[in-house]
Amino acid sequence: MIVGTGNFLQARQYAFVYHHLTLRSMSITNELLNTVLREASREVSRKEFLTLAGRGLAVGVAAGTLASCQSEGPADAKAATTPTTGTPASEVNATTTYTSPGGQKVPSSEAVSPPAKVPTALDQPIELEKWKSDVDPQSGPVPTPLPPDKRVGYALVGLGHLTLEEILPAFGECKKSKPVALVSASPEKLKKVAQQYGIKPENCYSYETYDKLKDNPEVQVIYIVLPNSMHAEYTIRGAQAGKHILCEKPMANSSAECQAMIDACKKANKKLMVAYRIQYEPYNRQVKEMVRGNKFGKPKYIEAQNSQSSANPDHWRHKKALAGGGALPDIGLYCLNTSRFVLGTEPTEVFAYSYSTPGNPLFKEVEEVMSWQMRFPEGILVNCITHYNTHDSRFYRVNTERGWIHVDNAYAYTGQQLQTSHAEGPAKMKNQIVLSEKNQFAAEMDHFSECVMEDKAPHTPGEEGLQDHRIMEAIYQSAREGRPVKLTEVKGTDVFRGPEPKQA
Repeated sequence: MIVGTGNFLQARQYAFVYHHLTLRSMSITNELLNTVLREASREVSRKEFLTLAGRGLAVGVAAGTLASCQSEGPADAKAATTPTTGTPASEVNATTTYTSPGGQKVPSSEAVSPPAKVPTALDQPIELEKWKSDVDPQSGPVPTPLPPDKRVGYALVGLGHLTLEEILPAFGECKKSKPVALVSASPEKLKKVAQQYGIKPENCYSYETYDKLKDNPEVQVIYIVLPNSMHAEYTIRGAQAGKHILCEKPMANSSAECQAMIDACKKANKKLMVAYRIQYEPYNRQVKEMVRGNKFGKPKYIEAQNSQSSANPDHWRHKKALAGGGALPDIGLYCLNTSRFVLGTEPTEVFAYSYSTPGNPLFKEVEEVMSWQMRFPEGILVNCITHYNTHDSRFYRVNTERGWIHVDNAYAYTGQQLQTSHAEGPAKMKNQIVLSEKNQFAAEMDHFSECVMEDKAPHTPGEEGLQDHRIMEAIYQSAREGRPVKLTEVKGTDVFRGPEPKQA
């Protein structure tokens, strides 16, 4: 009798099955053994035992046949594919019973892994079995985070709003990047933030000890998140310390400073990237593909706006020596850079107007509003406005021959909304395009980490930041002089950008 004879007899019977299958396929029988051992912990019926044994024998025979067939094929054919592991749902025993130590019994099912392909390379995603039809949006590949010891280590310089509110939390969504060091003038912030993010006390630096980063092998990249006036100095010092540099936008306070930063990194043979997160954000990248692919015909003009309200006249953004300007370099830059990114070409002329409310302490040194127009090749016009004293509004619209493409919250950290419009016969179509959101800071950091690991140029190098500064200087000149200012003609597409980032 099988029923009621105890686990010892069951285990012997299962052992016989396991021994038999070992002669067929070790890899398959290892999985079966796990099932055997689980089942040995409870009493089973004759029917259940024969089901397990029969299934195991069948799998063993199939495995032997498959191995025989594969041995006749070429060696490179076996290496070219990743075998599927796991058990299809049709083969899962769904009639088991779990008995708790207290004697409670509940229906259960066999604990097995569903079918999947598991590449050995860490940066290759596990391929799970498909379950969605093509009627619905398909899931992207599963995340492929590298082990912590394989990730690129970052030193964060400056512990202000952006670092604490956005960048440090974004490391939780990174696959190739990790924070390993901090630089700040505040010992109190250094101590607390280091404890929160698991950063060693010896990896906390002041601005005076910043140069000692050169002796820290854990740090491969320095992320400059400082007032604009400090970008050049700390980029140059960081490159001299032998580290790659990721610098926040705007790149500096002048094109001359940008050039000095580029030169210093080249001399040190270190990479320099400007943190233009919009160029790594899915919705804006989708617009670029649609525009350059003439989805609704050729682009004709773009309207772009980025505005927000300020309240603290003592903040560094309202001091010209620290910020280099007001609304234009801080938030207007998004209108400028995104238009260049979407079109791929460079403007040939700018015409600008600036204004600041008299007596408002917020705008004693920097502009409150900047409105400007840019001419691009083939007659394309881009109208931009940026304001420091209105409710936040961040959008742009690309008007084309046969439709338009509109992005709300275009320059925000989250919440992008993409709409298109075109005509189909008598109908005017309006479409809402929904994409999976990705953390923009994680995306840009992982791209730079990839560049460091693979020794390739970043998509938004220092030259991209330098070009924006040249254009902003022409915009300021136009606003002062009240006339259009011509720019040096630049021919080609994506002249100042590096290779396209990989899609995560």
